[in-house]
Amino acid sequence: MTLSKRLVLGGLLGVLVAGCSGTWATDYSDAIAPATSRNWRVVALDIVVPGTLTVSEEDVYRPNADIVWRDDPPGDRHAQVKAIVETAARRGTAGLRGSRPVRLSVTMAEFHALSDISRLRLSHAGVHNIKFTAQVSDARTGAVLAGPEEIRADLPAYTGMDAIRAERRGETQKKRITDHLARVFAGWLGAGPDDVRGAFQRLGR
Repeated sequence: MTLSKRLVLGGLLGVLVAGCSGTWATDYSDAIAPATSRNWRVVALDIVVPGTLTVSEEDVYRPNADIVWRDDPPGDRHAQVKAIVETAARRGTAGLRGSRPVRLSVTMAEFHALSDISRLRLSHAGVHNIKFTAQVSDARTGAVLAGPEEIRADLPAYTGMDAIRAERRGETQKKRITDHLARVFAGWLGAGPDDVRGAFQRLGR
């Protein structure tokens, strides 16, 4: 069987076995006004990936878990997710250089990327489902300045030939998700040039 036929068959199999077509989104209730956040300077990041979040290493189309992550070697998936989110948060807050020191606290609720079989065999399908709660507080007094805010940061995944071409360009799952989260943090904090909120239709988890 040719590669193209395997990809088509895998895509059909994924439709039957794996996902549900629905609306996904990057969303939060409202962005923080730049007039407010420009006076902030993030001096502390608290990224929490609760130990209660379940992890799956099953190579099935729809792993039933809170964390599905395969773009790092096998290991502590909670720690790997924390590292990704922390890197993204540092980048997303880099534009805040004000005089008031603040703490950004993030608690993850879901980090569901793709299993290997989904990434290889689906075609034009698949979603990275990411959810977390974020809060900004004064680093000296602890006073809450924004949040807690529930944030969705869903992202269309690359699968099949799209994934292969992306890898060749250096766009790994980790790079795409990190870049996306950095924009989400900057957008919510009023520290970026764009409003990244939006919805999309796609066969996903």
